[in-house]
Amino acid sequence: MSLIFDWFFQQYLDVPTHIIILEIVGVVLGLLSAWFSKQDNILIYPTGIISTAIFVYILAYYGLLGDLVINAYYFSMSIYGWYIWTRKVDAEHYTPITTTTSKEKKISILIFVSTLLFIYIIYEIFDKWTSWTAYVDTLTTAIFFVAMWLLARKKLENWLFLLVGNVISIPLYFYKGLIFTSFQFILFVIISVYGYRAWRKNLNIPEKSLLN
Repeated sequence: MSLIFDWFFQQYLDVPTHIIILEIVGVVLGLLSAWFSKQDNILIYPTGIISTAIFVYILAYYGLLGDLVINAYYFSMSIYGWYIWTRKVDAEHYTPITTTTSKEKKISILIFVSTLLFIYIIYEIFDKWTSWTAYVDTLTTAIFFVAMWLLARKKLENWLFLLVGNVISIPLYFYKGLIFTSFQFILFVIISVYGYRAWRKNLNIPEKSLLN
């Protein structure tokens, strides 16, 4: 057991204390945001915005360009999602949970392909094809870009994309040395499963409250 703990804390041996504290705070807020998402609660966005802002700073410190781009995108999608979720469809009801339309599926494919191309160009410009993780980063970035767009629009299928991206991210972040973040993705996988089940039960049901 001591070998496990030694390995765990060794990953943070040369990391400044404030970075470690920020990662823990970002992880806690990220988990809260994911939980609020499962609950269909508008608090997903204030917690998520602060969490992603923290991770943009941390990832810039580590030089993890792909991950930084993902979190910057999360930040902008959180602003967009906050607007969509609080928009009323009539005098009393807010935007309900629905499934993707044919048009939205086409847009999802476009987002996925465009993201792959965008990240490829960025990595080429900054010469980031130095590890196998760069290729995995490109894939997870595209997956999460689609997931966050669908989440912002309150589409059930966002959980399926999140589940796939979260599973891939667990070993990826372990490898990168962001151990707390890797543990976060383990919990994200669990929340993704329960989130999908919870949202499926509430499909197309008019919502009068955003604080469930």
